[in-house]
Amino acid sequence: MAGLRDDLRELLEGVRSGAVEPDDALARLSELPYLDLGFARVDVHRELRQGAPEAILAEGKTPEQVSAIFVALLEGGAGSVLATRADAAARSAVRAVIPEAEEDALARCIWVASAVPAPRGLVAILSAGTSDGPVVREVRIRAELLGTTVAIHEDVGVAGVHRLATALPDIERADCVVVVAGMDGALASLVGGLAPGPVIGVPTSVGYGSAHGGRTALNAMLTSCAAGLAVVGIDDGLGAGTIAARIARGRE
Repeated sequence: MAGLRDDLRELLEGVRSGAVEPDDALARLSELPYLDLGFARVDVHRELRQGAPEAILAEGKTPEQVSAIFVALLEGGAGSVLATRADAAARSAVRAVIPEAEEDALARCIWVASAVPAPRGLVAILSAGTSDGPVVREVRIRAELLGTTVAIHEDVGVAGVHRLATALPDIERADCVVVVAGMDGALASLVGGLAPGPVIGVPTSVGYGSAHGGRTALNAMLTSCAAGLAVVGIDDGLGAGTIAARIARGRE
């Protein structure tokens, strides 16, 4: 299935060749930049504007709403469709209408890759601990759907800093490094002082007591002395994956 940009190019070529009537083309273009489903206005134009299609936050939506938005994005020509924070009921609703959808229960993600760009650039993803795994997977899924190669190194936190050695070659050659860490968030500063490229810190909500649901890790990353480190919100794997892919691919 072609992406929106290819669909529009084909439509315009059809008008030029006379195969498509101008009024028919106008009717198609009038659907942009969004489709009004009544309960949601689906931004099918975003991929054309920014190179990354709109993602669906399933949290707070009914399973039926999630599946309807999913179908609307696919029919709108999205190169990929991804729903995050999707529980079992939401994922089941999507699979009922799109059986070919792939899912990751740990990441709470479900997606369809229709026309993913050829991979360009490398994103290295590191996690401090295994408990950060759900967010790591969300980063990976989004970055790969946007057309990058991903290298993952899990459980390499500062409590056993020698474990980081195996990740150093990928850190050094990556166009962007994403560090996913809860607890004290210290891994982001450590990697930020080693990586030649930009580093994105993702604080996670894991940890005991004074971890405060990820706020301690967030504050630690925000006050890091590593100048090449930028930080997204707590558990924001989607945001980190999107930014990392844009960096890795460069300007289209």
